[in-house]
Amino acid sequence: MSATVPALPYPFSFDPATTALVVIDMQRDFLEPGGFGESLGNDVEQLRRTIAPTEALLAGCRELGLFIIHTREGHLPDLSDCPPAKLRRGKPSMRIGDPGPRGRILIRGEEGHDIVDELAPQPGEPVIDKPGKGAFYATELGDLLAEKGITSLVVVGVTTEVCVHTTVREANDRGYECLVLSDCVGSYFPEFQRIGLEMVAAQGGIFGWVATSTDFMAALREAEVPV
Repeated sequence: MSATVPALPYPFSFDPATTALVVIDMQRDFLEPGGFGESLGNDVEQLRRTIAPTEALLAGCRELGLFIIHTREGHLPDLSDCPPAKLRRGKPSMRIGDPGPRGRILIRGEEGHDIVDELAPQPGEPVIDKPGKGAFYATELGDLLAEKGITSLVVVGVTTEVCVHTTVREANDRGYECLVLSDCVGSYFPEFQRIGLEMVAAQGGIFGWVATSTDFMAALREAEVPV
C-alpha cells in the first residue's frame, strides 16, 4: 500500500513494504560528551538533539514492522581498510587509530565506535560497518537492499553534510528514492545543516526529498506494513 508524506520539494510517495529506514553513524564518539567529536572542539549538543526524535522514530518503525538498518563508521584494528590519505588527516595526536577518550579512534570494537544506548539496534536489525563516509562503499548494503527488494530509503543520522549526504548521493546514483528526515539528522555546524538539507531537495529534488519524522510517521501509520 502506498503512503505519501508532505515533503520538499514535493510530496514523497513510498510503499512501506519496499522501504528501509537507514540510521547513519549514531555513535558514541560523535554524539557523547567526552567523545572524539567533542575533543576536536565540536558542540555535541548540535548532534544530540537528534537522539530523542530518532528514538521515537525507531520505536514507531519497529511497531509497524519497517525494515531498519544501522551503520557505523570505523576501521579494522590493523587499519588495513583505511586509505593512507584518510589516515593522515587530523591533528597529529588525533588521527584514526590513536588513543581517544573512549578507546582507539574510529576502530571497530572500541567503546566510542558503538551506537549510543538510546538508539541501540535490536535483534534482527542489520548493522553495517563501513570504512568510508558513504554506506555503500566496501560494504554489503547494496546486496542487502537488493535481497530485501528495497527501492526507497528513509535516511537519518550524522552528520548531515558528510555521511548522510554521501550515502544519499550514492543511493540516488543507484536508483533509490531517498527521504531525509530533517529533525533526525544533525551537523556540528548549523549553517552546514541548513545548506545540506537545502541541497538534497534543490532543483526539483536532485538527490531526494526532505520531511519531518512526525509527518513520516503519520503517513506510515496510515499504511499497512507487513510484519
